[in-house]
Amino acid sequence: MPSRVLIADDHALLRMGIRTMLASESDIEVVGEARDGQEAVALCRELHPELVLMDLSMPHMDGLEAIQVIKEEFPKTGVLVLTAHQDLLLDAIRAGAAGYIVKGVGPDDLVGAVRTALAGESPVDQELVMRLLRQLAEEAYLRAEPQPPGSSIRKPEEHPEASLTSREREVLRLLPVGKTNRRIA
Repeated sequence: MPSRVLIADDHALLRMGIRTMLASESDIEVVGEARDGQEAVALCRELHPELVLMDLSMPHMDGLEAIQVIKEEFPKTGVLVLTAHQDLLLDAIRAGAAGYIVKGVGPDDLVGAVRTALAGESPVDQELVMRLLRQLAEEAYLRAEPQPPGSSIRKPEEHPEASLTSREREVLRLLPVGKTNRRIA
């Protein structure tokens, strides 16, 4: 029985292209399309998809808010973010997204990410994760107290993970290999 997928994006041409691409996959069925976050939530209530492929920039209710509502009402429904934004990964994960991919991916990568998310794993672009690691390390470095000479804390550009705890480094290493939040915990 094919897995049920809902596409949520405010661009009709993109929705049509994704639907057409996924239609050729025997194990995936697109059950609906939403033009904004409100419609995505309403269609989740009606259609009960297993996965929502969600854009973040949409009118009426953005994707981040829609993810939060969907995850509150349907915790077992996965949400895979498909967006042009490369800087909202952490926000999307906090909202409850299972994965995060950028719209520049190829068809095979998109289908693979959908299957990975449907399997309960977390597809995330590894380059984005490394960028996030660097950002977190820099923020932690800037918050840190000045260290005495010879301390093990280095500038982020010298060692991006230096200011993170060992558990934070472990979690960030597990994200790009597709581990679920539950498995990481």
